[in-house]
Amino acid sequence: MNTEILLNVTPSETRVGVVENGVLQEVYIERTNRRGIVGNIYKGKVVRVLPGMQAAFVDVGLERAAFIHAADIQLAPKDSDHARKNPDAITSLLHEGQSLVVQVTKDPIGTKGARLTTHLSVPSRYLVFMPHTDHVGISQRIEGEDERNRLRQMVETCMKKEGLREGCGFILRTAAEGAGEEEILSDTNYLKRLWNKVQERISNVTAPEMIYEELPLHLRTFRDFVRPDVDKVLIDSRETYQKAQEFANSYVPDIEDKLEYYPGERPILDLYSVEDEIQKALGRKVQLKSGGYLIIDQTEAMTTVDVNTGAYVGHRNLEETIFKTNLEAATVIGRQLRLRNLGGIIILDFIDMEDPEHQRQVLRMLEKVLEKDHAKTKISQVSELGLVEMTRKRTRESLGQMLCEPCPSCEGRGEVKTSETVCYEIFREIIREARAYDTDSYMVLASQSVVELLLDEESQTLADLENFIGKTIKLQVEPMYGREQFDVILK
Repeated sequence: MNTEILLNVTPSETRVGVVENGVLQEVYIERTNRRGIVGNIYKGKVVRVLPGMQAAFVDVGLERAAFIHAADIQLAPKDSDHARKNPDAITSLLHEGQSLVVQVTKDPIGTKGARLTTHLSVPSRYLVFMPHTDHVGISQRIEGEDERNRLRQMVETCMKKEGLREGCGFILRTAAEGAGEEEILSDTNYLKRLWNKVQERISNVTAPEMIYEELPLHLRTFRDFVRPDVDKVLIDSRETYQKAQEFANSYVPDIEDKLEYYPGERPILDLYSVEDEIQKALGRKVQLKSGGYLIIDQTEAMTTVDVNTGAYVGHRNLEETIFKTNLEAATVIGRQLRLRNLGGIIILDFIDMEDPEHQRQVLRMLEKVLEKDHAKTKISQVSELGLVEMTRKRTRESLGQMLCEPCPSCEGRGEVKTSETVCYEIFREIIREARAYDTDSYMVLASQSVVELLLDEESQTLADLENFIGKTIKLQVEPMYGREQFDVILK
């Protein structure tokens, strides 16, 4: 499989496209004026403890207080036993005004503040350093038992060479597969030096203050996304390309020969129609090649995906048509979840299948497509209602949340009241005002479509209302008003 990473860098925005076999699979966007904060470490101050929720709000210097749950607080051995016995454990772990070193695990999304943990970790190319966890873990994507044992022994050897104390640990990342002792030792040394700087900052700053900032997107791309199966990384900024070479030479020398500067006149994200794919990923409807389609709706609570046969009628029978549509849908759903970066609870409404073997094959296809997903996913079996429930770890805003905002007319509902409905609301408001206040006349400010309806189809109703209240009602178009907006002014 051919995999390319396209890196588009401007002063205001960085965009990364991961393309597999000529098809866009993932998009990452970071804007200079509001960079993501996942991975950042802060020295914060507890501002409120919530015993009923077993959680607390922590001021880390952001616009909104961040949130930490009791389960995300690393306990000393003596506290661990107490927490299990005490239902109000959060009050024994934290108190208002307390300083706390925390790391962001989820960006602020919508109205929710950032999610925090005290289980700190700092990543490098091959390793994740965990300063307070006595454990050596290995990515589940590294499957060979011999390779896992080799890597574990290598890390333990490197820890001894670096004089790392007991009580700290590492996780070997997927990129570590096949790495030699020199590369692992270099990463171990880098993380040791980095953590010493972090500790020094912790001792010297006053809360709330940032202690450690995660790398910007273009550098995270080289560290996290350039795996052995990536053929090349195209970068359209000469300055970023030079920085990438320096970064690769210092930290990830094995990717240096994959970096290429792209000077082409055609915008880099026009390659493989990446710009078009991003625009399509903002829509509700996704067309399937067979003629069927998906409807994807994202809400604050969950995301739903509805599968429809559409124009596809098959060649043999209904069951075959349904099975083939669901099979294709499973492939497309896996790609759309990655492309749109949809997270949290996801409900998949496949077309009902009677054959258990068809259900199994569709689920297997979905699992296979999601094997390459960077985010952790969990898929349930088909429920009695024919639904598939799954979860996908959410750490950052989805593509839609990043690029869009709720419609000011419908406030995110996806629909607006009809002009007729608004007219009747205006009539009720006038009657309400007439009963409450004494005035000579009324002025109604409304949108063009509503005023036109009042002057046309609803003109008789308007005249009847004037007779009923004994007052004159005047109309005025307010060009800036959406259809649902209106004002009744006493004259």
